[in-house]
Amino acid sequence: MVFPKSAVPGGSLFIEKKGTMKAIRIHNYGGPEVLKYENAPRPQPQAGEVLIRVHAAGVNPIDWKVREGHMKDFWPHKFPLILGWDSSGVVEEVGPGPAAAGRFKIGDEVYSLPDPTRNGAYADYIVVREPELALKPKSLHHIRAAAVPLAALTAWQSLFDTAQLQPGQRVLIHAGSGGVGHLAVQLAKWRGAYVFATASTKNQDLLRKLGVDEPIDYTQQRFEDVARNIDIVLDTLGDETQERSWLVLKKGGNLVSLVQPPSEEKAKELGVRAALLSAQPNGAQLAEIAKIIDSGKLAPTIDRIIPLSDARRAQELSQSGHIHGKITLRVRNGDGALERKQS
Repeated sequence: MVFPKSAVPGGSLFIEKKGTMKAIRIHNYGGPEVLKYENAPRPQPQAGEVLIRVHAAGVNPIDWKVREGHMKDFWPHKFPLILGWDSSGVVEEVGPGPAAAGRFKIGDEVYSLPDPTRNGAYADYIVVREPELALKPKSLHHIRAAAVPLAALTAWQSLFDTAQLQPGQRVLIHAGSGGVGHLAVQLAKWRGAYVFATASTKNQDLLRKLGVDEPIDYTQQRFEDVARNIDIVLDTLGDETQERSWLVLKKGGNLVSLVQPPSEEKAKELGVRAALLSAQPNGAQLAEIAKIIDSGKLAPTIDRIIPLSDARRAQELSQSGHIHGKITLRVRNGDGALERKQS
């Protein structure tokens, strides 16, 4: 879905009509072909909300899962729907009434995981509730900051809130080079864990660069032959991988899955705990994550940067499952030099 330059005045930044913006929307569930790059009403912030001028949006598996209708029984959406729940941008407008503790003002550079039941960030503008928002890391440009919120909050809430990771514990992270996995590895190391992680042969160097103590090439090794006596398994794959993961847990350990409910009966039988986690918006945690990033202990890996108008290709790449790190959509042009510097 690449649009000709003639569709964008000057071949660069789209000039908005008053009250409208450019967005990627879907009008029904389906394959990549239902993604439409079109004019949409510019949203207006209400009390307790801010309007963000989006500079970049992250691409995540949840985007295409919503597009295909897999989440319709959990998250009620109205059509037309704007996808994308990872954003970085600048505060354009604050909603009426007293702002929440005056935390944000026009011009602040912010990032967010917004409410996934509302319109997302594949657009020039998004309205976000203040508690879902944080000042973006000072050390990251918007393109890289947009890759952080959903994946980092998923890792944080899995490892720290649910599994209560403690220094010195042994952690196994499946797909350690993936969007959630590569940030989970770094956060686990920051907390002082001993980390095992799986990835394909081509991503073994990335695992080592991230600080993995024992990288596992799943094409050459069975992870249960390497990772033993594990305190926490972060399951990003489900199915057979989840079933085999029970074998590596020590008594009292935790299996946290991001993709399918673990068996409560199996957990009870083995004397371990298990949970299914879906990340929740949390501006306070994003503020803590920003501090860790600015300290140099956490950094997102960007697989590639794609223009908003080509969101279809971005989702197809995400759905292929062969991405290391994250894909981000460039929404606002003119920042290419900074993007290249931080890539």
